[in-house]
Amino acid sequence: MPAEKPLKKEEGVAVIDRACAILFAFRPDDGALTLAELAARTGLYKSTLLRLAGALIQHRLLLRLDDGRYQLGPATFALGALYQRSLNLGDILVPLMRELMDVSGESVSFYVRENAVRVCLHRVDSKHVVRHHVREGDVLPLETGSGGRALLAFSGEPGEIFEQTRRDYYCMSIGERERETAGVSMPVFGVQGALRGVLTLAGPSSRIDRAFIEAHLDALFDCAARATDALGGDSRALRAAQRARAENAGS
Repeated sequence: MPAEKPLKKEEGVAVIDRACAILFAFRPDDGALTLAELAARTGLYKSTLLRLAGALIQHRLLLRLDDGRYQLGPATFALGALYQRSLNLGDILVPLMRELMDVSGESVSFYVRENAVRVCLHRVDSKHVVRHHVREGDVLPLETGSGGRALLAFSGEPGEIFEQTRRDYYCMSIGERERETAGVSMPVFGVQGALRGVLTLAGPSSRIDRAFIEAHLDALFDCAARATDALGGDSRALRAAQRARAENAGS
């Protein structure tokens, strides 16, 4: 086990950092963890872990089971519920979408599925005079366009084209819904892996081609991963897909 890091000058801050390290050591697929597993994941000595675990248990952020293992306590659920109730989707998504528009120069939309159609929930327009025109509230088909196909794919639609989208974590469309438009879409997830919607970077096919999409996929991955994290989801699968794409491109 790596040596434990020395305390910072601000003792209180160091204690909070270490307590948070214990809580964040738990992963989505974990049930309970032994003291040894927590030590391995946090780099903390067992004596330090026991002291901090006692304080976390007192505040119901951690539970100690009869067999000595630890699991997250009910207070973490209460805090998560408070966060979810206070969450405004637009407050999180729109600033990230603006960043993506600034980097790419093209319009960014966020679509959600409503039964058999998709709805544009949020939109940040390109500054170009000629651009892909979609407005917030517009209803579009699911069967065509990268946004619709991404929503279908991550809603579990069967078929090889959707399987490929689930493997890649994105899909592109050039002239599919409208001959003069092109785009690429990527999912955003929330708590327990629930699909919250898809981000779509789109514009005229005169500016957006495969080379443009390839050049801006990393920015779209970053936007989708940051949105997923902010919405209480787990962005590791998105980041892994991004790394795999980079490795394949470099091989």
